[in-house]
Amino acid sequence: MTNPTWTQIQSVLERSLNPGLYQVWIKPLAAAFEEGGLVLKAPNEFVAAWVRDRLADSVAQAAAQVMGATPRIEVRSASGPVAVSLAQPQADGEAPACERPAAAREAHDLAAAFRFSFDQFVVGPSNALAYEASLGLCRETLSASQLFISAGPGLGKTHLSQAMGRLLVDRERRRKPRVVYLTAEEFSSRLILSIKMREVERFKAQFRENVDILILEDIHFFQGKPKLQDELLNTLSALQSRGCRVVFTSSFLPKELTGLDSQLASRLCAGFVATIEQPDHQTRLNILLSKARIHQVLLPGDVAGLLADRIRADIRQLESCLQNLALKARVLGQAISMEMAWDVLRNYDLEQPAVGIEQIVEHVCQMYDIIPEHLHSKSRKRQHVMARNTAFFLARKHTCLSLHDIGQRFNRRHSTVVKGITSVERQLTLQTPLGRQLEAAIDRLAQ
Repeated sequence: MTNPTWTQIQSVLERSLNPGLYQVWIKPLAAAFEEGGLVLKAPNEFVAAWVRDRLADSVAQAAAQVMGATPRIEVRSASGPVAVSLAQPQADGEAPACERPAAAREAHDLAAAFRFSFDQFVVGPSNALAYEASLGLCRETLSASQLFISAGPGLGKTHLSQAMGRLLVDRERRRKPRVVYLTAEEFSSRLILSIKMREVERFKAQFRENVDILILEDIHFFQGKPKLQDELLNTLSALQSRGCRVVFTSSFLPKELTGLDSQLASRLCAGFVATIEQPDHQTRLNILLSKARIHQVLLPGDVAGLLADRIRADIRQLESCLQNLALKARVLGQAISMEMAWDVLRNYDLEQPAVGIEQIVEHVCQMYDIIPEHLHSKSRKRQHVMARNTAFFLARKHTCLSLHDIGQRFNRRHSTVVKGITSVERQLTLQTPLGRQLEAAIDRLAQ
């Protein structure tokens, strides 16, 4: 619930500040009053640092108008691995962050920000290479200082990237590495904000001079964005010259990406490239049993086998199904049974071997209330575009067709298929209203 006093303070700031400043830096803040002070919570450390440096006085003045006295202002970053240890440029004579008294506490917070660890990652034939490469990069035994992990949604690339961040912070605590973890879209948003606020040099210093390890997820976001690619390429060149380590993740292999500057495309292929495939039955079963131990769920062997057999394509769905099953058992006060498992499975994407392109076309047409000809037409109606993108996504997920073959099937170019899949993935990841609708509709396929 929004604090009414903070709402009044925001109103004062909205009237007194430049509209762009208010929308970008003040509006995203949440507030609480603790021990006579006003504690502001920013969505990430980048925003928190900017508000501390540039707007703290304005906030204090607005608070004094509303409250009748000037409160102590504290700006914190919300917990979560959005951008970790993004160091600010230091003024002359100022002690670096790693030498300040709070360094130990900061290092602990960094490790806690990463939700996943290597200990929790279940290794199988489908992901062993990516796992070993990730460990090798952290231990500096990998022959390259750059790693590119390619995997479909829900197969573990985010788990590995966060596990790397966690291990690097824990293992090299004495060296105090500056680890930055964020998505390509977040990198782009920060660059755009810095341009609008005339803080480009600050942005460059943060990413080129104050980073030791950069972990950048969903690199395919940069496709078709030449200006953003230029900044990324310059950032990577600066990091490489300093001997820094870089990790990329993507739903596509480097060779499948289109609309990239030739130098950037070459740079993405320069390091070690590892893929994660769909896990086999035994790996899925091992993952399920591991998750059951973590969540302290007593899972019968026959139920575990059923779940591993019926949910094949997405590990996130497998874990979600387990959690829902455990919750239902607790609510009913019963032990987990096969009957209960079948009942919960009805809510999930039960992948079957027979899911093919024709079934996908039929399902998508039902979802969007269109005819198959609309998927092949040149129509740019929003409904038809979303239907095509959904068909691209499902074909990529459920069939062995290449991106080129999917494009031919729907009378589209390879680059259009990549862009469409990326669009659907973004909606699903951000859990927008459209994304939630897509998720529910997609999950009905093969049920």
